[in-house]
Amino acid sequence: MELVNHSLRLRADPSRVVVRPFHIAWSGPNSRTERLVEAVLAMSAADAREQLETVLKDFEARHWQTRRVFMTRYDQIEQLLGLDGAAIGDEKRQLIGAYFCHEYSYAAAALMNPSAVPHFDQSGMPAGAMRILMSMRAVGEGHISSVAFREGIITEEGELKLAPEPPFATATDTLAVGEEVQPEGPVTVYRHRDSTLSGTVIFPITQAQSKGLEDLRLVRFEHDDESVEWIGTYTAYNGSVIQSELLRTRDFRAFDLVPMTGPAARNKGMALFPRTVGDRYMMIGRQDGENLFLLESDDLTHWEDGRKILSPRYPWELVQIGNCGPPIELDEGWLLLTHGVGAMRKYSIGAALLDKRDPSKVLGRTMEPILAAKDQDREGYVPNVVYSCGAIRQDDQLFLPYGIADSSIGFAFVPIADMLNAMG
Repeated sequence: MELVNHSLRLRADPSRVVVRPFHIAWSGPNSRTERLVEAVLAMSAADAREQLETVLKDFEARHWQTRRVFMTRYDQIEQLLGLDGAAIGDEKRQLIGAYFCHEYSYAAAALMNPSAVPHFDQSGMPAGAMRILMSMRAVGEGHISSVAFREGIITEEGELKLAPEPPFATATDTLAVGEEVQPEGPVTVYRHRDSTLSGTVIFPITQAQSKGLEDLRLVRFEHDDESVEWIGTYTAYNGSVIQSELLRTRDFRAFDLVPMTGPAARNKGMALFPRTVGDRYMMIGRQDGENLFLLESDDLTHWEDGRKILSPRYPWELVQIGNCGPPIELDEGWLLLTHGVGAMRKYSIGAALLDKRDPSKVLGRTMEPILAAKDQDREGYVPNVVYSCGAIRQDDQLFLPYGIADSSIGFAFVPIADMLNAMG
């Protein structure tokens, strides 16, 4: 199989930092929060100015609109404590905000498990080229996972050109004000109006997500009314329990984070088909940690158990199989990328072809991997792993971004005909 590996690698980068809220538990009057604010208010104007200048000297050049970030954080503390902002000068308000922020390196530990979709803006693209949007799992301090993005262009000649990262990264935020972690249930977060998508990071916000948003599988979904929405499935993790949730957006400005219900949502690794099939929503899931199942629903957010369609068969996948992103529609059927785990828990990527009208029918599957962990792809945080959360079809080839050893990201171009010919 003529798989072409691109030379580019994306790696963990501790220099990529954002300002995050520093939460101190508030337990009512005379709390630690109140004592900290009172200490700032008790400072003389000169002392407050000196302290603020020190903070800005240390951090202003490392972040975008640092003073505005501090003021926004102050506004949250003001509402929490019922402060009179009119009686507090700008410098003390900024300083209070600074005391309730901290710097977080969101990709210091790893950058991995990407998914790719066609970009929502294809204007100005030459024939044969496509603007793409990639989501990535970024892992930082405390092994907390967040969602980062990167834009780029791929060409029919197998070229990949990524847009440069902006000097500053910004975190999405809610419009809600307050100290408490958001309750369970849907929540909407917003990209800052002046931030590029390549510089935007989505952090956990609900209690169910508190330890990570893991392995977003993003797909361009076309509804039955022909409207388009970008929908991603991901695993919300709170340190002990997982649940599957949806990310939904039509403009990449506002993102709805929506928990799913039903027995299937208690598992990870769900991948949504890019349209309904037979008037039903469909997903590929791994309900038992070993096999792949076809799930069907009349409701995007509720999923019952499904039908088993693929089980481990070949030596490279005998331990377990899973999906490597949403199925991709071809004339021949639905192309499903899979991952298999073999001896020594070595991961490989393969593919299967599902019937277009009835995806529970498997028309073929690759007998050998199309990509396996070897050589430079073996070393990292978790050795011997290659893993993708979604590829893009571009004419007669597949653009496949993939995670390497749970540490970095590589890229490959694979002829679709070669994959189909390799199936038995």
